Amino acid sequence: MDPMRAAAAILIVLLGSLSAQDKQDKGKRALPDPTNLKMLKATTGAEIGQIMRTFTAGLGVQCSYCHVAGNYSSDENPKKIAARQMIELTIAVNAKFPDGKMRVTCYTCHHGETEPKTAPEAKPIP
Repeated sequence: MDPMRAAAAILIVLLGSLSAQDKQDKGKRALPDPTNLKMLKATTGAEIGQIMRTFTAGLGVQCSYCHVAGNYSSDENPKKIAARQMIELTIAVNAKFPDGKMRVTCYTCHHGETEPKTAPEAKPIP
């Protein structure tokens, strides 16, 4: 075997094992159970973590956009109150679909940005 290919193969195996170890370590770190939930139906830290990741993707923001750093249960940030209103809105819209499926999410309007897009961006006329 070519020495460069052998080195690359060893590197891939080492990186793979480190990645697997990282995943195991992350799985061992328990997230605290959520508190002060008013709209979400999560009961564990893992469930709330998954939900929050969808909000992060939908709005393109980090936790501190809506939460007070170090105190996720605080309601001091007005953006958290707005987020609750948006959750209530999406629940109401989704409830109107007869099939019971979730059709509307944060991403439906926000497309990864803090302000929802209400119209396509204007394109210059050629």
